Amino acid sequence: MSPKLKAVDLIHGDASVHGEGASVAPPISVSTTFRADPTSDSLVGDTDQSNPSRHVYSRYTQDISTRVEHILGKINHGFAVTYGSGLASAYAALVFLKPKRIAIRGGYWGCHVTIETYKKSRDADLPLIDIDDEFMPGDICWLETPVNPLGESRDIRFYADKIHKVGGKLLVDSTFGPPPLQYPFDFGADIVLHSATKYFGGHSDLLAGVLIVKTKAEWETLQVNRTYMGNTMGSLEAWLLLRSLRTLHLRVTRQSETATALAKWLKEVVSTPEGQSFDGVPGGLIQTVWHSSLQETDERGFCPSKQMTGGWNATFSILMSNPECAKLLPHVTQYFIAATSLGGVESLIEYRARADPREDPRLVRLSVGAEDFEDLKDDLRQALQKVAQAKAKL
Repeated sequence: MSPKLKAVDLIHGDASVHGEGASVAPPISVSTTFRADPTSDSLVGDTDQSNPSRHVYSRYTQDISTRVEHILGKINHGFAVTYGSGLASAYAALVFLKPKRIAIRGGYWGCHVTIETYKKSRDADLPLIDIDDEFMPGDICWLETPVNPLGESRDIRFYADKIHKVGGKLLVDSTFGPPPLQYPFDFGADIVLHSATKYFGGHSDLLAGVLIVKTKAEWETLQVNRTYMGNTMGSLEAWLLLRSLRTLHLRVTRQSETATALAKWLKEVVSTPEGQSFDGVPGGLIQTVWHSSLQETDERGFCPSKQMTGGWNATFSILMSNPECAKLLPHVTQYFIAATSLGGVESLIEYRARADPREDPRLVRLSVGAEDFEDLKDDLRQALQKVAQAKAKL
């Protein structure tokens, strides 16, 4: 199993590339071009773009993005390439893997649209199959776990073994399960995707994506592809991401603990019959709560606790009794902000069908931030009481 996420890797993992006498807090570099080396006839100059002795053009490398990739590689136990957004990294994965078919089920709607966009670029069909269909050579399995928006886990090892039997590749979108929560390479993933906009960024102020691969050769291919697809992360975003990574272990651990406690509390609300109440919340308002910590061992023997070894996901969903209640809930909370996205230090709540019409109109997604558990529980309690009052008037 992968070692525990180490604070020194987050805080000092870029030490080898920022040089002697560097500022403790890295300065923002906005230069796109750098003074040429008079001793070199090559534009790029360095053969090792992961450890450049100088920068030439920010399309290739620049100081902050190089530092970010060193840290992301260390904490994910591979080689990291950053992109301008999570969807940019998803598109880059398709270019890199060149699948004949994609096995995928549900998950983030944006990745499905990215796949459709990739199909247009090929001007050819790219069949989609379910992850439990039979695989063939040339397939990739696109496995999101924990899955958006529900927050339940899928068995990485099972699908890794299944796709590897036909020579295919397993891509794991681990956005909902950043380090230290889970390490997909431990269970057979070939490539790991994160929307760095979410937990790696953690402050709702940047767009970024990352792919992590196992070998330096794969990294070099991705780096060249990124250069000429033009989806490099911006300098300011790289600086914000580097800042954010310093506290990843503190933020994610706190968010995980609070979300797990809230999911357990909400499960008690679900178990409360209509006409009764639990901890001040009327029963019958919430029908289901999904969270990895609440999953039981499945028929194949998969137990999420064996995969999510560092804690549980901080984003999950609840199913309200009707669409009207689901639409109202996000707008009567005080600390949960009615907004899309997830992973920030501020808690967010979303009527999910507004972003993804495929979803059940009763579904509400919660992204738990860094606030205290009791404050968030009190907020949900008062909000659910208001929803109950409104429901009684319907």
